[in-house]
Amino acid sequence: MNVDAAVAAVAAIAGLCTGVFAMLAFRWSERDQAKPTRSSLHTDAVLPPGVDTVLSVLRSSAVVLDEADAVVKASSAAYALGLVRGGKLAVEPMMQMARDTRRDGEIRQVELDLPRRGTGRGEALAVSARVAPLGSRLVLLLVEDLTEARRIEAVRRDFVANVSHELKTPVGALSLLSEAVMDASDDPEAVTRFAGRMQNEATRLTNLVQELIDLSRVQNDDPLEDAEPVRVDELVAEAIDRCRQQAGAKQITMASGGTADLSVWGNRGQLAAALGNLVENAVNYSPARTRVGIAGRRISAPGGDLIEIAVTDQGIGISERDRDRIFERFYRVDPARSRATGGTGLGLAIVKHVAASHGGEVTVWSAEGQGSTFTLRLPEAGAVRDRERPDDLSAEGLDDEDRPYETFNDPLPAHPAPEVLP
Repeated sequence: MNVDAAVAAVAAIAGLCTGVFAMLAFRWSERDQAKPTRSSLHTDAVLPPGVDTVLSVLRSSAVVLDEADAVVKASSAAYALGLVRGGKLAVEPMMQMARDTRRDGEIRQVELDLPRRGTGRGEALAVSARVAPLGSRLVLLLVEDLTEARRIEAVRRDFVANVSHELKTPVGALSLLSEAVMDASDDPEAVTRFAGRMQNEATRLTNLVQELIDLSRVQNDDPLEDAEPVRVDELVAEAIDRCRQQAGAKQITMASGGTADLSVWGNRGQLAAALGNLVENAVNYSPARTRVGIAGRRISAPGGDLIEIAVTDQGIGISERDRDRIFERFYRVDPARSRATGGTGLGLAIVKHVAASHGGEVTVWSAEGQGSTFTLRLPEAGAVRDRERPDDLSAEGLDDEDRPYETFNDPLPAHPAPEVLP
C-alpha cells in the first residue's frame, strides 16, 4: 500500500512540474510574439502613418533612410536601378545628400550619371535625385530615371540639326544659281544650263520637304484607323511604275514574282510609299544594265501568317558597319552618291516607321559588291486560314528561311538567302 502511495505521489509531482513548464513556455512565447521585430520597427513603428501607402504608388524610385543611414523602406524600382544593396544605399553622392539634408533639413536635388547595373558596357543611367526630410529622424530619397527622356531629346536635337543642314544645301544652291542666271542674262545657253540646275535643286528641295511631311505623318497617325486589305501585286505594280523612268535611264530591268494573290492589312498609301522607297533605293544604288527583283511570299508565324515582300538588287551593297544604321534618319552609306541620286536620307526611316506601325518589321541582307535584299514583313489580311496552302514554300521541301527570292523566269545571280531575324 505504501508503495502505491509513493508511486501516485511521484506521478502527481511529475504532472505538476510538466504543467508548470508548459505554462512558463506559453508565457515566454507570448512575450516573444509581443516584442517588435526589426522589420516592424522600420516600417510600422518608424514610418509616419500613410507614408508606406503613398510610397507604394509613386512612379519614382523611393528610399527612406533612418538616422543611422540604414534603409527603412525601399521600392522595388529602387532595387531594380541598383540604388539599394545589402540594406544600404549604394550610391555615395545620394548618401551624402541624405546626410546633409538630415543635418540642416534643406531639400536637395541633383542629376547624376550612374553605371548601368549588370552590363559590362560603359552605358550610363541618367537619374534625377531629390532628398527631403521625412519627420524628425527620417530622410526620403526620390529618384527619377531620365535615360529615355535624354535619348529622345538627343534624337530630336540631332533631327533638327540634320533638317537644317539638309535644307540649307539646296536653298544655298538655288541662291547661287539665281545669281549666276542674272550675271549670264546675255548668254542664253548659260541661262538654260543654270535654269536646269535650278530645277534639279528645286526638285530635291521639294522631295525633302515631302518626305519630312511623310515621316511626320507616319509617326503621328494611326494607320490602322483607315486599314483595309491591300493586294501585294498592286503595291508592287505601283512601285515599279514609280521608278520606271529612273530604271529606264539606267537600262535596269525590274522583275516581279513570288506567290500570287497575297494581301496585307494596313493603310494603302503608307504601304505604297514604303515599298516604293525600297524599290527606288534599289534602282538608285544599282549599276546600269542590272536587275531589280520584287517578290512576295507567305510565311507562318506564332501570331498569324505574315507576308514578306523582298526587294533584291545587284548594287554596291552595304558594309557590316553601316548595316545597323541605315534606318536612321538622314544617314547615308555614301553621301556623294546620295547627292548624285537626289536622296534625302529619309526613305528607309519612313519604311521602318511604316513597318512598325503596321505590326511588322523591315530587315536587310547585304554584302559589299554583291547587292542587297530588303525584306518588308507585314501581317496578312485574314491571317487565320483553315485550308491547306498548296503554294506554301515548305510543301516543296524548302525551308522558308533558306529559300531565295529568285522566282523569276530569268533569275538574278544567286545571293545568299536573306537573313531572317527573330
